[in-house]
Amino acid sequence: MSIASILADVPVPDVVTVRQSLPRPRLAPGRLEEALSPGALARVVRPGESIAVAVGSRGVADQAAVVARVAASLRAAGAEPFIVPAMGSHGGATAEGQAALLAGMGVSERTAGAPVRSGMEVERIGAAGGLPVLVDRLAWRADGIVIVNRVKPHPSFRGDRESGLAKMIAIGLGKQAGAQACHARGLPAMAATVLAVAARVLATGRVRAGVALLENACHETCHVELIPGAEILAREPALLERARGLQPTLPFAELDVLVLDRIGKNIAGTGFDCNVVGRYSNPALRGGPAIARIAALRLTPETHGNANGIGLVDVTTRRVFERMTFEETYPNALTSTSSVSVKIPMVMASDALAIRAAIRTAGVTDPAALRLARIRDTLSLGEIEASPAAAATLDRSAPAEIDGLPAPLAFDVAGDLRGLNGA
Repeated sequence: MSIASILADVPVPDVVTVRQSLPRPRLAPGRLEEALSPGALARVVRPGESIAVAVGSRGVADQAAVVARVAASLRAAGAEPFIVPAMGSHGGATAEGQAALLAGMGVSERTAGAPVRSGMEVERIGAAGGLPVLVDRLAWRADGIVIVNRVKPHPSFRGDRESGLAKMIAIGLGKQAGAQACHARGLPAMAATVLAVAARVLATGRVRAGVALLENACHETCHVELIPGAEILAREPALLERARGLQPTLPFAELDVLVLDRIGKNIAGTGFDCNVVGRYSNPALRGGPAIARIAALRLTPETHGNANGIGLVDVTTRRVFERMTFEETYPNALTSTSSVSVKIPMVMASDALAIRAAIRTAGVTDPAALRLARIRDTLSLGEIEASPAAAATLDRSAPAEIDGLPAPLAFDVAGDLRGLNGA
């Protein structure tokens, strides 16, 4: 019996649109230019100095514009900026792959107005807590470093400093070798490791400043702050706490099936924000909705075949499987020593079969009771499609309302869906 015939009688529920009125604070006009003005940068660099501007691999809102502004202000202050990828083992842990990731996010010599210098060689500058402290050689041999990153909760560990400036200093700027060293003691020790390693790097004075960005629940920049290097560790916990309050959530406590239209490294380190869906590579973490089955239908183009996080879902499509490359995906797992996030889930030939497989294995016997939701990705939670049973369980404290009547999911002749918001 074929897979299609086994799943042929699995009903897919109609869905309604659920709209969330998410908190949407935004930057005041001119705030970006003010915070990253030549005068502001002139306080942390000197004329004639070479300055490495460290940029990561996430899909940070306005990242290309921020990097271009930093580079322009450094030049206006008399410095000589260049861009370095600060992304640990991403990009297949190769210099070419990391430069390509930056270019795919709109950061290039043309857009930034500064050369991109990508390498994987590192300098050992000391030790912290028994671990080697490693820094990108190209950045270390500059006169100074400016870190650019978004501050937000991390999907795999908890601490006063999670995704943000300290982590980029310790892990991103350490390239593959530094990231591997920081992961040697595992995720339970990561918060302490990041603090120790970042403190050792910052003690050298080479990191002149960090550009901290916060995003609202609609993936828009709402805060930008230039922090002198000596103040990064003290300032970041307050920014992280503010970021927690801005984080979007699903308006459901429980779901039987969640359909993710797309996952990718540009969305989150694990392809999707684990805090949003309640699935973690670190078994010690808790939080988020209880979801019986998750189906992931596509990889983003920006992830370049890196399907890290696919092991945390239950069903995927042949499209994802064929676009996944081991060379891009496995360096993350080998570096972080976590294999669970790169395991291969059940693979189905189409979106329709993937969704039916998730429904079939969710353990719900009454089709009318199936609580199914569909989102574009975990950065896009303003519009959700939900079955009537799921919509009936909307969190009453959530800023969400039902818009329209139930309608079938629209599959094409190949059994594939059109993405939410026209994607």
